[in-house]
Amino acid sequence: MASANLHELFVDEIRDLYHAEKQLTRALPRLAKNATSEELRTALEEHLEETKAQVERLERVFELLDERPRGKHCAGMAGIIEEAGDLIESEDRGPVLDAGLVAGAQRAEHYEMAAYGSVIAWANAMGHTEIAELLEETLEEEKTADRKLSAIATDGVNEAANLGMTEEEMTGGNGRARRSRSANGRAAARH
Repeated sequence: MASANLHELFVDEIRDLYHAEKQLTRALPRLAKNATSEELRTALEEHLEETKAQVERLERVFELLDERPRGKHCAGMAGIIEEAGDLIESEDRGPVLDAGLVAGAQRAEHYEMAAYGSVIAWANAMGHTEIAELLEETLEEEKTADRKLSAIATDGVNEAANLGMTEEEMTGGNGRARRSRSANGRAAARH
């Protein structure tokens, strides 16, 4: 559908985001279930709860726009989720799959960050201050989730995947990824 003005384009993109978030509420439990890193599983489960709140926030945006909440097929998120599903089907559970799950989850976060950045700019341009604030709250959650995923990857998952470590070896039996010697050295150098 061709948009006649910025408002129509904005509503169209909000519908796309609504569908993207709804897809994630169905996909994140599968990703979490297949994660062997306890830290990754917890991060995915926590982000599922945030995603549910993001769906509710988008429903509030629809209400403020006097629009009925409905999604528009988000092919971009569908593709990201499909790739994550393909990875789950092709990899044995373990650190390599965890590294792939982190990458897939970050793809989703980056997709969302780009889309939310655009709709926030459009909301501000149209004077929709309350809507922009709601969307900014979601954007900050997406950025935080992305940073958390990066930390999980660099604090152990990637190294474990590279070394072929088991979950027990990776966490030292406590469910939290051990920092590599180089990561510990970097942390010490910052203090």
